[in-house]
Parts: sequence; structure tokens; C-alpha cells
Amino acid sequence: MKRSTFLILSIAGLYGAALRAAAWSVNNFLMTGPKAYLTYSSSVAAGAHSGMEECKFQFGWERWNCPESALQLSTHNRLRSATRETSFVHAISSAGVMYTLTRNCSMGDFESCGCDDSRNGRVGGRGWVWGGCSDNVEFGERISKLFVDALETGHDTRALINLHNNEVGRLAVKTTMKRACKCHGVSGSCSIQTCWLQLAEFREIGNYLKIKYDQAHKLEMDKRRMRAGNSADSRGATAETFHHVHATELVFLEDSPDYCTRNASLGHHGTEGRECLQTGKNLSQWEKRSCRRLCTECGLRVEERRTEVVASCNCKFHWCCTVRCEQCRQLVAKHFCARRDPAATAPNHIKRRNKGHKR
Repeated sequence: MKRSTFLILSIAGLYGAALRAAAWSVNNFLMTGPKAYLTYSSSVAAGAHSGMEECKFQFGWERWNCPESALQLSTHNRLRSATRETSFVHAISSAGVMYTLTRNCSMGDFESCGCDDSRNGRVGGRGWVWGGCSDNVEFGERISKLFVDALETGHDTRALINLHNNEVGRLAVKTTMKRACKCHGVSGSCSIQTCWLQLAEFREIGNYLKIKYDQAHKLEMDKRRMRAGNSADSRGATAETFHHVHATELVFLEDSPDYCTRNASLGHHGTEGRECLQTGKNLSQWEKRSCRRLCTECGLRVEERRTEVVASCNCKFHWCCTVRCEQCRQLVAKHFCARRDPAATAPNHIKRRNKGHKR
């Protein structure tokens, strides 16, 4: 393709007004291809946004909670890192872009795309055949690659890791697809079924990739050979390492920093001021341990604050056909990580001396 067909879109600037409320940023998505791809830019922005929102959900009660800078730190050439966390960011944002493009295709939003009927008419299994309107993931995969993978213009190890993790995200979309079927036959006997493939809920894709994050593999590179830059020796070291990596496995290169403490240069806010959970219905064990994980183990204390919450209550149905509710106010206890009182953590002899001094 000619260079004149390359167009860099700043998604943060173009869609900032629409997405500012969600507090996210994506810098310089590179759009490769003819101008017709402008048709897909809004879907790409929405997909990246949904990926980051899912990231925030999956890491909501962890020390690293997918901050606003997460995608920027994963893609900006001068800030790029290759930790376990950025591997998830690449996978979930890539999955979000592919997912949204595929879904919008199925909804008829694009003139150039329709159902995947390539299997229709074939016998799929005992008592069922392929038919209906399968979600066109091949289309979503192809267009998402043109947007997302084009960010990686280098040929170093980090670029290869990012491209690999992008692909893990796209494979997650395909792996989690569900088969939906419709019965046919006399008097609803369901003697044969017509089946098609459809996208899973995006939450399921997020859960799948979170497991991959927990199982992510750290690449052990030959640093001496890596220093050779783009030489044959360096490329050979990289190729040998990736030869043993499974296509569905997230990989990273660097150990994660200490997310307990604030690091402005890396965009980490620390856990001070973060909310945690101590009580509540249907909490998982992971959520119940959030105060210990975010506060206590980071050298902070758990502080209870009572907050007034306004919610609808005493709702009544009125014929016909409205529901009227009252607005009730109630105090709710919430827990946050706060700094310890220096006096409370001082050695005993210092405490006693301070106490005597106050007298």
C-alpha cells in the first residue's frame, strides 16, 4: 500500500468528548488501508473503550486496577513496558476491538460485511446442520488487525510480545463463541436442528483472559544476544524463545513494579485512598480479602467512612402503567485504605516518651 493511504487518527482527541466521562485515553491508533476504513474508526474506539472497561472490572479489587494510563503505557513508544499487566491490556483491548467490529457487522452497520454463511448447509453433527446467521468473526479479526497491530512499527522483542498478546485477545473472542440452534420438525419434534455460531458475552471473554493473565509466562531472553539490536543473532534469540510459546498463552518480559506505592512516572497511583470490601452479600473470597491485599499488606490501615446514599424505595405500580418510587436516604459504611498514624506505629519507648511529654 502507498504511504499516502496511511492515516494516523488520534482516538483520544477525536472521541474525547464522547468518552471523557469514562476517563480513558488511547493515543495514535494507526489506521492502515484505504480511506474506506474510516467507516470502522468509531467501532474501533468503542471496542478499545469496552476492553478497558472490562479491564477495570477484572482488576477492580487488585493493587493494579487498570488505571487510565494503562493503554497509553502499553502503546506509547517512549513509555512502553512489557509486564504481566500490560500483556492483559493488549489482549483485552484487542479483543474489544474485534468483538465490537464483529457485533456491528452482524447488526448491519457496515455495508461491506454480513453474516458468515460459509458453513451453511453442511452437516455439523448428529441431528444438526449449519445454517442461520453466524457472527462474522473473520471480518472482525481482519479489520482489528489493521488497526491494532499497526501500532507496533518496531521489530524488537517488546513489539513481538505485544503482537503476540494482541493475537491472544483475538483468539479469545473465537474460542469463547457459542453455538445457538433452532429446532425443526413435525409438531416441534426437533428431529433436526439448524445451528450457527454467535459471540459470547464480553464478560466471559474478560474472565477467560483473566485466567490467562494468572497463568502468563515470563520470557527468559538471552540479554547478551538481545543487545545486538536488530542483528541476525538478536532475531535468532527472539525466534527461539517464541518457538516454545503457545498461541493462546499471554507472555511478558519484565517483573511487575510495587503497585502499593505511587509512581507518577509510571502512572501508578498506589493503593492509598482505594476502596476495599469487608462486608456485603455474595462477596467472593477474593473480594473479602481486598482490604488486607490493598491496605494492610501495603502498610496502610483500613478506615471506615459513612456515606449518605440516595436510592429509590417503596416503589408501587399504578394502573396503568407507571411505577412510582420514593427517594430514600440511608447511611452506608464504606472502607478505604488510609495512612497509618505515625504515633501508632512508633516503637514503644517513643510512644511512652511522647505520652509523658504531653503530660
